[in-house]
Amino acid sequence: MIRKGDFVRISYTAKLEDGSVIDSTEESVAKEYGVYEEGARYGDIVVVVGEGHVLKGLDEDLEGREVGYKGSVEVPPEKAFGEYDENNKEVISITKFNEKPVPGQRVKVGDKTGIVEKVIGRRAVIDFNHPLAGKKIIFDYEIKELIEDPKEKIKYLFLIYTGRELTPKIRAGKVTVEVPRDAGFNQFFLLGKYTVVDQIFKHMDDVREVVFTEKFERPEEDKEKADESEKEDREEKDDEAEVTGNNTKT
Repeated sequence: MIRKGDFVRISYTAKLEDGSVIDSTEESVAKEYGVYEEGARYGDIVVVVGEGHVLKGLDEDLEGREVGYKGSVEVPPEKAFGEYDENNKEVISITKFNEKPVPGQRVKVGDKTGIVEKVIGRRAVIDFNHPLAGKKIIFDYEIKELIEDPKEKIKYLFLIYTGRELTPKIRAGKVTVEVPRDAGFNQFFLLGKYTVVDQIFKHMDDVREVVFTEKFERPEEDKEKADESEKEDREEKDDEAEVTGNNTKT
């Protein structure tokens, strides 16, 4: 039976009450219904039950199920993208935008993103509700696997919170993870790795320590120069040894 804190692999297709597909883990389904996103990762996903990796209504429905379960759940707005709030709108001068906004356009105002509802004269009404607010979401999903291998759990935590596939080493309660060289400049990774550490300690009682390591290798061009220099040094030493040997009195 699936419980909170379990790592499970699932697949799903989400749709509205009228049957319109809005999301799917299956690439072919996403393409068929016109919701495919270039560059998005498709295929089964791993979630930690109870950690909010999927909408609350689906998250809660996973509990108590068994691996292999196939079914549907209707998620009400309050457990999906929230109820629609008529007050969650603002009237903003069009001078605040680089270009004149048009109805239906997605815009960012400060730290909020909204949809231009209408433009009246030199003012625009921006709706900051989620596009799916007030909608019931129906999930057709399948629970495919319960992940129990500690290395796999940590691997998926990194994928969830940093977008990177990293393979950890575990020994005597110590987790060691090699950090990719370019990750040190990635803000998403730098912030996400601390969440991963918190999640490791929360869900894996046997882990006592998490260590991040960095590995730097000499560039290939420098390697070739170093190898050539080393070869020349060896040849010089061999020549010296040969001369010394020839001058030795017997």
